[in-house]
Amino acid sequence: MGIELQYLLPIITISFFVVTAIVFDALLQNKIFSFVWSIIGLIVVIGTASYTFVIPSLELMNLSKEGLITKNMVFFGGYASFFDIVFAGAGLMTILASRVYIKREYKELNEYYSLILITVSGMMLIGHSNNLLILFIGIEIMSISFYVLAGYFRNSIKSIEASLKYFLLGSFATGFLVYGIALLYGATGSLDLNIITSNLIAGKFNHIYFLLGSGLILIGLSFKVAAFPFHQWAPDVYQGSPTVASGFMSSAGKAAAMIAFIIVFKHILPAVNNPVLIKDTHLIQNIIAVLAACTMLLGNFTALAQTNVKRMLAYSSVAHAGYLLIGIASNNSTGWTGVLFYSVAYILMQLGAFIVLSVIERNEQSNLELSDFAGLSRSHPILAALMAVFMLSLAGIPPFAGFFGKYYLFVSAVKADYVWLTIVAVISSIISMYYYIGIILQMYFKDPRSVALEADYGLARIPLFIAVAGLVIFGVFPSLLADVAYYFF
Repeated sequence: MGIELQYLLPIITISFFVVTAIVFDALLQNKIFSFVWSIIGLIVVIGTASYTFVIPSLELMNLSKEGLITKNMVFFGGYASFFDIVFAGAGLMTILASRVYIKREYKELNEYYSLILITVSGMMLIGHSNNLLILFIGIEIMSISFYVLAGYFRNSIKSIEASLKYFLLGSFATGFLVYGIALLYGATGSLDLNIITSNLIAGKFNHIYFLLGSGLILIGLSFKVAAFPFHQWAPDVYQGSPTVASGFMSSAGKAAAMIAFIIVFKHILPAVNNPVLIKDTHLIQNIIAVLAACTMLLGNFTALAQTNVKRMLAYSSVAHAGYLLIGIASNNSTGWTGVLFYSVAYILMQLGAFIVLSVIERNEQSNLELSDFAGLSRSHPILAALMAVFMLSLAGIPPFAGFFGKYYLFVSAVKADYVWLTIVAVISSIISMYYYIGIILQMYFKDPRSVALEADYGLARIPLFIAVAGLVIFGVFPSLLADVAYYFF
């Protein structure tokens, strides 16, 4: 029990800080305390996750399932602890970047910081899931918090519209996910992912229920990552939500949903010699590959037509969901590695880009048109340089981490005999360069059209530095992150 509790430390820690943050919000009504308490909480979570990441797992592995408090419903250490660090880090970057932004908009309410903590707890629970029930609970904790964050500017029509759309469509998608889980339970007789895999390999499953359940789960998770054709909500929600929250939703939220993809489909698409299961596996892989191709093309082509940078990045996030789905469709260790690597890189470059937008935004989403970036390198050279790094990494240009993330994903598709998907992905990346480089051209080669506004960084300097440093380090030394991924998968 003692060893198990050690591995549960990140979950216990984030739960403690979530509950206490809510209580302190109600009793103290002190914004500064909520801000500081949330930062302390996430730092402690990173510390406990780092500890569980390195402690040996042999003692835990020797325990029987009956001897575990969690009854094998939760995964310990390994990639779960790694993503605890990633999600807590993303939450910390979001909170640091949010303070000046929401104070400038006169919307600094206590619950904002608590909502970030609750969202991180849901993401962490997803990463620790070894049971479909726990996975669903984690997804819903994250999703419900996102619904509220999207409508945080409660006096803004755009923000309310974003929250309402997200809630209605998200609830509809949840129905597909729950029904899919129920059918998969009916097909295999268990919600435990390890038992599901064992029954599939042994041929103890219902063929029809398995296909229907897998398809409905695919639909539910595709909505969470904004994949075609379940992407319609993303542009309106990301544009209407508070800018820093949009960055958090479109980066860490997408990464958490992709981890859910890996957890589920790594178990229900095992490599076996069963001819029936092989046929089903190939069918599901082909469907995911088609979804990935359509998502990449639609996201990039639609982003080309956008003049609002925030909306452009929203459609860009749709395209990046397609890139990540390549690793799921490939269904091999290189694919899982690519998803892990690119998820981390995507959090850094997408969240960093939205933080830059939050610094220059004024009066509830004004100053965010493409033309507003003209001459930014003259008025705010550091800000322009940071944005250029994020755009180049999103475009997949070396030496930044975005390049190697795409490289691992493309290689995984080739290894899985999806050469056509790799070609589509390369074409999509070339298309995306037009609008990513377009922002850089505006910043460095166009004359400013108005008097430059003062850039109020505040604590946003810290997450911006972390994002750029991470992209450069993982771009120059990709093995630092890739080796960790290969070790897990």
